[in-house]
Amino acid sequence: MPGPGFKDHFSAVAAAYAGARPGYPDALFDWIAAVAPSRGLAWEAGCGSGQATRSLAARFERVHATDASAEQLAHARGPANARFAVEPAERCSLGAASADVACVGQALHWFDLPRYFDECARVLRPGGVLVAWTYDGLAVPPELREAVGAFSDAIRPYWPQERALVGAAHAGFDWPFAPVDTPAFTLEADWPLARMLAYFSSYSATRRHREATGADPVAAHADAIARAWGDPEATRRLRWPLYVFARRKP
Repeated sequence: MPGPGFKDHFSAVAAAYAGARPGYPDALFDWIAAVAPSRGLAWEAGCGSGQATRSLAARFERVHATDASAEQLAHARGPANARFAVEPAERCSLGAASADVACVGQALHWFDLPRYFDECARVLRPGGVLVAWTYDGLAVPPELREAVGAFSDAIRPYWPQERALVGAAHAGFDWPFAPVDTPAFTLEADWPLARMLAYFSSYSATRRHREATGADPVAAHADAIARAWGDPEATRRLRWPLYVFARRKP
């Protein structure tokens, strides 16, 4: 169960999160499987609604996917070899030296890092790999920048303070273990207008803005974004910088 320090920013937007977040590139998971000492067990902490879980399950015999939010896991789905459990990242139910990889996507900034890294040291087998990745700074086509930028400016004061760690690309973390060289990966998606607006609605800052002001910032900026977009059924190429960090336990 979640500990007393758990900050739940996503249960209230769990359904939107499950349906709107971008998927990660297959190349990322192919690489994770390649650097793992074997493909027996992957532990994924902060799994949310299972965006990465399904990709890990396609490459590992078993996946133990955990999240401190029961509401997030209520929207999770995965194949039979993926087990979901309501557990904090800092204390999971896996045995010592049992996992080949410990993965966390777009969630590390919410963890108690010293305790999570200690748990990775306990759970990973010798030679096991900790892999964490994050993305930030949605890049939209030039014609959308002004309208999307106005929305981003409106919600900026409502981001939780931990979100700044994403913008800094996890710089300065006291990582355990020796680093593993990581290739460059690109996160991109071709979405229609409705999907991008749904993604904006899944932001924790959007929810906090609504709670503080009583106004929905997505609705307030949707018309301007729609005018810049044009045909709402036309897809636009969206890109996010994807930062990947990997460390191998001795």
